[in-house]
Amino acid sequence: MKILFVLSNLYVEGNGLSVSARRTIKTLRDAGQDVRVLSGENPKHGGPEPEYKLKRFIFPIVQPIIDHNGFCFAKSDPKIIEEAVRWADVVHVEEYFPLQHRAILMAEKLGKPVTATYHLHPENILYQLGIHWSWPNRVLLKYWRRRIYNHCNRIQCPTENVYDRLMRYHIHAQFKVISNGVIPDTCIRPITPPDNYFDDNRPLDVIYIGRFSVEKDQPTLLEAMRYSAFNQRIRLHFAGQGPRKNALVKHAQRLVKEGVLKYEPVFQFHTRDELRELAAHADLAIHCATIEVEGLSIMEAMQQAVVPVIAYGHHTGTPQFALTAKSTFPKKNPEALAERIDYWLSHPKERWEMGFRYAESMKQYDIRESANQLIEMFGLAIRDQQYLNAYKQPNTLDK
Repeated sequence: MKILFVLSNLYVEGNGLSVSARRTIKTLRDAGQDVRVLSGENPKHGGPEPEYKLKRFIFPIVQPIIDHNGFCFAKSDPKIIEEAVRWADVVHVEEYFPLQHRAILMAEKLGKPVTATYHLHPENILYQLGIHWSWPNRVLLKYWRRRIYNHCNRIQCPTENVYDRLMRYHIHAQFKVISNGVIPDTCIRPITPPDNYFDDNRPLDVIYIGRFSVEKDQPTLLEAMRYSAFNQRIRLHFAGQGPRKNALVKHAQRLVKEGVLKYEPVFQFHTRDELRELAAHADLAIHCATIEVEGLSIMEAMQQAVVPVIAYGHHTGTPQFALTAKSTFPKKNPEALAERIDYWLSHPKERWEMGFRYAESMKQYDIRESANQLIEMFGLAIRDQQYLNAYKQPNTLDK
């Protein structure tokens, strides 16, 4: 099967969409599929390049904001787009921008099926611009419906939350809940707790893995420290990068200066192996995101048997991975988050055992199974398009 992935840039680092796409493409290739990419050029000179390479598009005035948020856009070259689409059996779009729309129009012209993955909520984009009203997000989603979704045969919904949202918009395509999947990883946390685990005086490591951006809402965790009975023992570690780092560092330093925190929070970008070590030694992993399609970072942390505490809201898909209500709290509610943190830190034996239940639960989200389901989805889209193409052919018996 010849599968064409269409996205703005496959190689941007720190962008969860690009990371997920790279992993999915590799897994599909490992499964024997012929996958090519239509994408912008690699920002790093000398690095790998897509099979169908497009030049980078620079936005006037707002380009620094786009760079800070880990996005990179591509110019649409009609000749390259046609070459790529003509090669493919199925065109799979990962975003909802002009490049994807032009690829879809070319696919329709050439009689090729189109599928999509819902990777971004409108809020993921508009929140970066300071737009928090609900109506512009509804308008943008309706625009995507007209320009992208209604042209698709099937759409991958990574979580039930995404499925429910798209169903309300009466999109013509068929939906399938398929996790983006996590790379199967060995849990390196020891089966038995270390000798000092039950020590009432040891520091307690609480981690947050995610971009420093407005929708990830790290400030709620920082403010929760004002209400936690364990604030003098908690060591916060924020793993990531992004445009909100300086504001978060100042917020954290203010809490230390006020005496709310004894240990100064750490803000640091980590490699994947370093993140695994961080999660394996953590006491809790917090996920405060107010807008989240799936949340692969917290899923990978759970593979290392760390108990999560996850925010829930209208557009957060991550709570579906919680095994108990004690692992969820209402978004933007630092008092409720502190209550959950204090519960788990007050019950170390239950926390240790529950961590391994979380690690076991992640096995069902193996990216290889996700790839198998995507292959099935692509095959069904190709079959449906073949029927449609045959229907459109003139009946030669009538001549």
